[in-house]
Amino acid sequence: MPIFSLDKELVFPPAELAEPDGLLAIGGDLSVDRLLLAYRSGIFPWYEGEHIIWWSPNPRLVLDPDNLYVSKSMQVFIRKTSLRFTINKNFRGVMEACKNSVRREQDGTWISDEMIAAFTKLHELGFAHSAEAWNDDELVAGLYGIRMGNFFFGESMFTNVSNASKFTFIRYVRQLKSEGVKLIDCQVYTEHLESLGASMISRKEFLDILSQSLEPR
Repeated sequence: MPIFSLDKELVFPPAELAEPDGLLAIGGDLSVDRLLLAYRSGIFPWYEGEHIIWWSPNPRLVLDPDNLYVSKSMQVFIRKTSLRFTINKNFRGVMEACKNSVRREQDGTWISDEMIAAFTKLHELGFAHSAEAWNDDELVAGLYGIRMGNFFFGESMFTNVSNASKFTFIRYVRQLKSEGVKLIDCQVYTEHLESLGASMISRKEFLDILSQSLEPR
């Protein structure tokens, strides 16, 4: 399949035309309209150097909130922890912490300053959301993503304290479920998310669910 080059025109090639690894297109911008179109189309951006790269993996890691798995040890941790859970308390701080997190098997980060600025704008418009864990007044874990209709597109998470990321994730998934979210996009496979109940589905199934789940706009 070809790798498409985007220009100023607000359009994406069909996600089904992505490379086997999910690579679909390069270029374009991070405008609000383009980002919202991308997520509605099952596509998301990563940075590689100075270039914006657009992806639609096959298969795709997702979590049905009904399938969230909480181990007995985490149930005890959640009951006893002094960590404080919040939503949208420090969106930019969460993104900055995700950017600066050291991750195994990664030489750098795809979260650029331009990405932080773009997603902060989405946050101000009510599309991007964060969940946080606090130890007193210290931000120790968090995650962020895009909410559209009854779909949540998870982007990244970080933690500085053992079990804090699981605590934040579990609390937020439960909150999203209470608000009617039917599926959480986890993008690509990780053992961490699989241990919490996420599973792989085909791109076609993901796109079918996505088209049925988004509210009419």
